[in-house]
Amino acid sequence: MIVLGLESSCDETAAAVVRDDRTILADVVLSQLAEHRPYGGVVPEIAARAHLDHLDRLVAEALARAGTRLADMDAIAATGGPGLIGGVMVGVMTAKAIAAVTGKPFVAVNHLEGHALTARLTDGLDFPYLLLLVSGGHCQLLTVEGVGRYRRLGATIDDAAGEAFDKVAKMLELGYPGGPAVQKAAVQGDPGRFSLPRPMKGRPGCDFSFSGLKNAVRLLIAAQGSLSAADRADIAAAFQEAVADAVADRTRAAMAMFTAAQGGPGTLVVAGGVAANARLRERLAEVATEGGFGLAIPPQRLCTDNAAMIAWAGLERFRQGGQDGLNFAPRPRWPLDPTAKQLRGAGVKA
Repeated sequence: MIVLGLESSCDETAAAVVRDDRTILADVVLSQLAEHRPYGGVVPEIAARAHLDHLDRLVAEALARAGTRLADMDAIAATGGPGLIGGVMVGVMTAKAIAAVTGKPFVAVNHLEGHALTARLTDGLDFPYLLLLVSGGHCQLLTVEGVGRYRRLGATIDDAAGEAFDKVAKMLELGYPGGPAVQKAAVQGDPGRFSLPRPMKGRPGCDFSFSGLKNAVRLLIAAQGSLSAADRADIAAAFQEAVADAVADRTRAAMAMFTAAQGGPGTLVVAGGVAANARLRERLAEVATEGGFGLAIPPQRLCTDNAAMIAWAGLERFRQGGQDGLNFAPRPRWPLDPTAKQLRGAGVKA
């Protein structure tokens, strides 16, 4: 079984071809960093236009790299949400058009499910496992029980970790995207020079909060006046350490919940763009070892937004009989666990 996947939910335009033996035949990603860098963040209208300009070409390139044709595909999958609705519409309409012309089934994929199932593509994991999904728009802890079966244990009550990295990088004038910029500066910094809060640490449950941490960084910068290069590096290091500590604490709480529910520890999967942060990986490795959990973190290129994860999630759904009609409506919000309490905030996109 071979599936073509399209991803256009934010600022990466991507197409990929994946086979059911977990082989990625092609994975093409076009970054829009140059278009959005002058604005210090993603501009939805610019992102949608870029998807429209490039997606057809990327589909052709992915098919050529894979040595396949559209006629060889068993299904066409595309991100159906959640995300920036203009971009999601471009991907969905492109996939629908391909499906209509070729007579192939169309599968709408929840972008979060793409992240959730990536470890099955890369590591061949069995269900169930514990997922930490941490990115620019999402911050959640979930039990992954099966394809389409997710139980949310915790989520951000305000901002996502990746959004906080971007805002702190902007305040420190480190550039965009914020995650890599903060990590680069933090390497030269002293994380112990400045004291910053660890949001929600030690509280019951495993929800996240990063709004107060961002504000603490803002106040710290204001108190310093003009910042030297050393000041910027030390603040970046202190912020990165605070995020790592807070995420590690919340994950530890979720591991206890997972262990109690499953009768023992399992595997902790970390996905999303912020999973590329080296310090966070170190802390989560420590927490997993302490709790007797295995740890699976996909390669960096599959942590950030990509179409290989969409093709794989579409393949997983399709081989269980799932497909969608051409009347499917793109969704700006699409929770993995529809039974969970609805949360609101800058980092709550699902």
